[in-house]
Amino acid sequence: MRTARTGTLEIGFLHEGAEAGWPVVLTHGFPYDIHAFDEVVSPLARAGARVIVPYLRGFGPTRFLSSKTMRSGQQAALGHDLIDLLDALGIERAILAGYDWGGVASCVASALWPERVTGLVSYAGYDIVDVERLGHAFAPAMEREIWYQNLFQLERGRECLTLHRRELCRALWERWSPGWTFEESTFERTATSFDNPDFVDVVIHAYRFCFGTAAGDPALASFEARLAKKPTIGVPTLTLDGLRDPLKPGGTAHHASMFSARHEHRAVDCGHNLPWEAPHDFADAILTVRGWTG
Repeated sequence: MRTARTGTLEIGFLHEGAEAGWPVVLTHGFPYDIHAFDEVVSPLARAGARVIVPYLRGFGPTRFLSSKTMRSGQQAALGHDLIDLLDALGIERAILAGYDWGGVASCVASALWPERVTGLVSYAGYDIVDVERLGHAFAPAMEREIWYQNLFQLERGRECLTLHRRELCRALWERWSPGWTFEESTFERTATSFDNPDFVDVVIHAYRFCFGTAAGDPALASFEARLAKKPTIGVPTLTLDGLRDPLKPGGTAHHASMFSARHEHRAVDCGHNLPWEAPHDFADAILTVRGWTG
């Protein structure tokens, strides 16, 4: 485990592989942490990669440098953090691979800073948040799946996450990955990351910003304005879907038009937590993109 200091954060990250290897950054989501990639890292390192797995803002050992910094969880903040991490590590370009919040971060960074991205692996599809769309209702079946996002719009949601974060997050693991059986020790190893002092503030802001009920960080307004225009992603990309993911019914193959460079889509028989449920498929997707880009 190492740390890197950016202008905003002290980021904790796992590093494996040769310093001179081809860089790849694996980014987790909510409510997960770097352990989601435990079985993805080694195949990449053996293939010559310099593997970097950071804890997102609000998770694990990652900390804000100043008490005055807004505890934003908005998409521009997540994407900017990835670019800041590359800068802190002296990495010019890297393959970015992520899912859930990590997929959002990787897509945002690829759209806004394509010169820094060699290639992209994204679960699920084009994962830049459409804030305008999220301000409107979904079909009842989908509203049932995103109950936690609706709850987080209320102060009782903040209270629930504060007091019952483990129970809430465990329920999401079980619901989103119906075919995945995990031991309690597996969950607890990750759940310690939710004890970060900024976890609740970052998570609540993330979902309120997505729903248009909370303002974003003014310093990121120009980036969010660009993202609102739904920019295409112009780096080589492989997108993934989990066939049993209740959050993505029908998958995201129809997102293909949002990728203007080489693009391939794959569906895997698993739930939402693809890197943990199907690590070999996730690693193979990264190695495929590496093969495209040399």
